[in-house]
Amino acid sequence: MKNSLRRMIAMALAVCISASASAAASAASADEKTYSIVSPYEEVVWTGEDAWGAYKGNLHTHSFVSDAEVDYRDMILEYYNQGFDFLAMTDHGVTGKEWNEKPTEIPLYGYQRIIGNTVHYFTDEEYEAIQNGSYPVDGQARGSGMICITGGNELNALTITKDHVNAIFLPGHAGDNYLGYENDYEGAVRLAKRYGAPCFINHPGDWLESNTDRANCSDPKKIAYFADILLRYDNCLGTEVFNEHNGTTGYDRDTWDNLLTACLPYGKRVIGFSNGDTHFLRDVDSSYSVFMMEENTPENVRKTMESGAFFLVTRVIRKDTEKFGPEEDLDVRDSGLPYPMFCNIRVDGHKITVEYKNADDIRWVANGGVIEKAVVADSPEPAAYTLDLDAIDGAEDFLYVRCQLMGKGGVTLTQAFVIDDGTEKPVYERDNSPAAVAARWLRQFLSLRIFVIIKKLGSLFADAVTR
Repeated sequence: MKNSLRRMIAMALAVCISASASAAASAASADEKTYSIVSPYEEVVWTGEDAWGAYKGNLHTHSFVSDAEVDYRDMILEYYNQGFDFLAMTDHGVTGKEWNEKPTEIPLYGYQRIIGNTVHYFTDEEYEAIQNGSYPVDGQARGSGMICITGGNELNALTITKDHVNAIFLPGHAGDNYLGYENDYEGAVRLAKRYGAPCFINHPGDWLESNTDRANCSDPKKIAYFADILLRYDNCLGTEVFNEHNGTTGYDRDTWDNLLTACLPYGKRVIGFSNGDTHFLRDVDSSYSVFMMEENTPENVRKTMESGAFFLVTRVIRKDTEKFGPEEDLDVRDSGLPYPMFCNIRVDGHKITVEYKNADDIRWVANGGVIEKAVVADSPEPAAYTLDLDAIDGAEDFLYVRCQLMGKGGVTLTQAFVIDDGTEKPVYERDNSPAAVAARWLRQFLSLRIFVIIKKLGSLFADAVTR
C-alpha cells in the first residue's frame, strides 16, 4: 500500500515538472524571434576554377571637361597606370562617352578653354589597347584591361549646396547640361529613373555640413528626407560612404547606418559606395570599390552595383575615437601598402565568417553601433573571424550587421547583411498630410538659387566681420 502511494506521488510530481518545463519552453519560444541572415555576397564564388575576380574600380571621376585640374586623357591614364579595372567618367552635367569620342562641352565649364585647358581624348587604337590591357605601363603591356563605364554624370551641376547625384549608364546625351536645383536631390534621381539608369547620392556629409557638426548625420528630418527618396525610387541604390579623402564627409558612416535603419523596415537595403570624386591626380589612390564579378564587363558592373556584391575601400580617413576608428588620422595614398581585403564570406545559421588579409583590427556594426571588435594579426595570408549573433544579447532585434577591416593600408567595409525575421514588410507610404506637403513646398521655395546665394553671401560677410 505504501509503495503504491509513493509511486502515485512520484508520478504526479513528474507530471507537474514536465508540464512546468513545457510551459517554460513554450513561453521562451514565444519570446524568441527567429531570423535569417541575408548576405549580399551569397552568389559569389570565392574558390575553385570558377572563382570570381575582385575588380577595383571608381564610379565618380572628373576632368577638364568639368571642374577638375586634370586633362580627360591624363585622368583616365592615371587610373589605368594604377591598376584599376573599370572607370566611369562623371563630369558635372556631362554624360560620359567611350574614351575615343570627344566629350561634350557645356557652357558652364567654358572657362576651362578660356584659361587654356584643352581636353584630349584617345585614338581608336589607344582606346582598344586600354580596354584589352596591351597599352603599356612603364614600357610593358599591362596585361589586363581597364573597361570604360559609359553614361556617368554627376547631376545637379550648378549647385552651391552640393546636392549631387551620380547617375551611371545614362543613354546618349541624357543629362547633358542638367544644372539642377538647390537642395533638390529628387530632380536628379527622377531624371535618372526616366532613362532607366541606376544612381546614388554623392557625399551626403557635404550637404549636411556634418564636418562641423556630426549630429547632423542623425538629424531625423534630414534622414527622413533621404529615406523618402531612397524608398520611392528603386533606381536610387544608396549613398556614398567614402568620398575622395573624406575631408568634408568623414562621418558618412553614421549617415549610412541611419539610412539603413530607416529603410530596412520597408525592405530596402541601402547600398554603400566608395569613390575618388577625383579632381586631382593625387586622389586617384584615395577611395574606391572592389567588385566581385565573374568577368570584368559593363553588364556585370551594373549587376554588381545593384546587388551590392562589392566592398568599400578608403586610404584616407580621419581618426574617430568616438565610434568606428581609426585611433589616428590615416593617409596612405600612393604608399604601395596593400589595403585590407575580404577573401571569403560564409553565412551559417546565425554566424558570419569572414576570411580577410592585411588587417589588424576587425569591427562589427549593427544598428549604428559597434557590437564586437578585435585586434588581429596583420598578415598577407588569409585569416578567419566568426561573428556569432547567438552570443550577443538583443541580436534578434538588429536590422543589419556590417563588417569593417582596418589596417596599415586603409579601411575596408562590407555591405550590410540584412537580419530578416520573415515578416512581410509594409509598403512605404509618403507622409502627405497638409503639414508635410506645406513643409516640402517651403523647402522648394527656400531652395531657389537666389535665396541660397544671398544666404551664402551673408555667411561669408558674417565670417569676415568676426575675424
